[in-house]
Amino acid sequence: MIKVKQLAHVCIFANDLEATRSFYRDVLGMDTRFNFLRDGKIFGFYLDCGGGSHVEVFGKNEARYGDLNQINHFCLEVENIDAAIAHIRSKGVDVTSKKLACDDTFQAWIRDPNDV
Repeated sequence: MIKVKQLAHVCIFANDLEATRSFYRDVLGMDTRFNFLRDGKIFGFYLDCGGGSHVEVFGKNEARYGDLNQINHFCLEVENIDAAIAHIRSKGVDVTSKKLACDDTFQAWIRDPNDV
């Protein structure tokens, strides 16, 4: 049997790479680990989620997948959900109220510039 150690990365497609980078950096505190370059032009990047996990972002115009292969959502665990909600709101981003989910975790939902 395979035992998964952790999620390495999720990949999303961005309509605007720099707006997406700014959102994840300024709202969620994710630094860029590295950029993907082609002919000196950035066409994607890796964002550090901590613990060895990353969000991989590519420009939508670089995507070779159909619209059916889009991600619905992903979940990030934070140290303090109330502080996270307050921080996200301070950045002018809509965030739901904290809710207790069926797995006994508290969750709050946001959308990035690409509706992920």
